[in-house]
Amino acid sequence: MSIAVLYALVGIGLFCLGVYALMIHAHLLRKILALNIMGSGVFMVLLALAGRTEIMPDPVPAAMVITGIVVAVSATAFALALMLKISAVTGRAELNDEEEK
Repeated sequence: MSIAVLYALVGIGLFCLGVYALMIHAHLLRKILALNIMGSGVFMVLLALAGRTEIMPDPVPAAMVITGIVVAVSATAFALALMLKISAVTGRAELNDEEEK
């Protein structure tokens, strides 16, 4: 098993773990963390695809990963700000389908 295959398998595992946590948890902070875990899995798969050649790794996926990390940090900051606004208005940081009467 090569390093590229190992990175791809770990990336797929992280993505699946993030999807599972996104579906299970109702708390918004845990959902945001699950999205970050999913993004990390995608980044690992892209790096595995970049390093699959023996001669020289492709620099384009590595540049995409660096750009994706910057976008993920800014999207996480925006999501956390929205979570704080929701918790200030509703008094809780959860999204439930049930309506309180």
